[in-house]
Amino acid sequence: MTLAAQSVAAPAKFTPRLRAIVAVVILADVLDLMDSTITNIGAPTIVRELGGGQSLIKWLGASYALALGVLLVVGGRLGDRYGKRRLFLIGIAGFTLASLICGVAIDPVMLIAARLVQGGFGALLIPQGISILLTSLSREQLPTVFSIFGPVLGASAVLGPIAAGFIISADIAGLTWRPMFLINIVLGTVGFIMALRVLPHDGATSNQPIDGVGAGLLGLSMLGLIYGLIEGSTGGWTTSPIVSVMVGAVAFGLFAIRQRMAASPLIVPSLLANRGFTSGLLLGLAYFAAVNGFAYVLSLFFQLQLHMTALQASFGLSPLMAGIIISSLLARPLIPKLGRRLVIGGLVVTFAGALGIFLNVVILGGHVNALWTAPSILVLGAGMGACFSSIYDVAIGDVAAEEAGSASGALSAVQQIAAAIGSAIVTTIYFYQVATHGGIQAMTVSVLAVGAIIAVCLGLVWLLPRNAADANP
Repeated sequence: MTLAAQSVAAPAKFTPRLRAIVAVVILADVLDLMDSTITNIGAPTIVRELGGGQSLIKWLGASYALALGVLLVVGGRLGDRYGKRRLFLIGIAGFTLASLICGVAIDPVMLIAARLVQGGFGALLIPQGISILLTSLSREQLPTVFSIFGPVLGASAVLGPIAAGFIISADIAGLTWRPMFLINIVLGTVGFIMALRVLPHDGATSNQPIDGVGAGLLGLSMLGLIYGLIEGSTGGWTTSPIVSVMVGAVAFGLFAIRQRMAASPLIVPSLLANRGFTSGLLLGLAYFAAVNGFAYVLSLFFQLQLHMTALQASFGLSPLMAGIIISSLLARPLIPKLGRRLVIGGLVVTFAGALGIFLNVVILGGHVNALWTAPSILVLGAGMGACFSSIYDVAIGDVAAEEAGSASGALSAVQQIAAAIGSAIVTTIYFYQVATHGGIQAMTVSVLAVGAIIAVCLGLVWLLPRNAADANP
């Protein structure tokens, strides 16, 4: 009996094989989410050992998110074209190998190159998981599985920095930061073996061509813009970073034109004509860039300005993580009832948290510490959790059912690209202010910049659909 036949015959029963499929998909997503945030704490320690200065700090997170975001939609299309099981296995094997290279890197260039490769294979891996679950489980089983996904994946994203703090503090075999990546060898190998044994065999489900030109233009545009921004702010605005930004801007313009002309564009043109979706795209880009960048800056502030160890900084960020987890769990069931109002509430709470941190820094100045900022950081996390749970569900609220998959893929890719842009922009602001006015002023200006972006988001949110998409949680 095939796996699909099992699902039809006993829709409410989770067989051991179905549980194993769910476990391996969750494991893959946990690897991705933890590695996307783990360098937030590890960056200062890595720079002390490898060198690279501010440039390496900015690239550590941006490189991974950039590759993942640019290639995420392409990874989904490749799974449809060549088989989801095959792409899942290739993705997790490549991710594991890239993690090994990260862990043994001997200089900044080697590490950043490995992070790019890691993100690229992550883009092959992640889109396949949900698709495999949708074809392996019955409609009755899906809500149960997705109710598990939310808390587990939310916890994984925010526990990455905490795990990094413990690993660096433990200094396993004198390797300091390297086990942050080397642990993926064990987890990835286990995941590969499980996937090889339990994932259902499948073939192509679509002959739709992949727009390689569009993907290349998008990659070139993001790489040019982020490289120019990072290198210009770090080493001065010489010819190289200026040309890089110009190339990135031109490539993005060509990408936009390509989306209108290509036979199979990465983003369906009719989606871009949908005001709610486009507004959600812009709002998500701004919001996720701001809060991801600010979370990174908080970690740097704790370690570089307040002179905390990596473990102490991870504890300092724990209120942020607690706020995200608790708020996500509480907000998720409210999405169908509140729709756009939940996004507005999340933005207001995020702004309140940022304002609280700003007041702490301004009033306490050089005496500010993690204890005094903890309540405001908790509020900031609560706002982030509400927005993480709701922005994209509301953004696709009036998208046609046949375009919902494409819309969700585009929004997920934008979230990753936003993380890359945010880590580059907000850290650039922070380090510029550190160099000119010191750490306290740098933190103050960074909070003001984040607050200004959230204020812009509060303007965009009124363009979103009133209600969320009618979908499983």
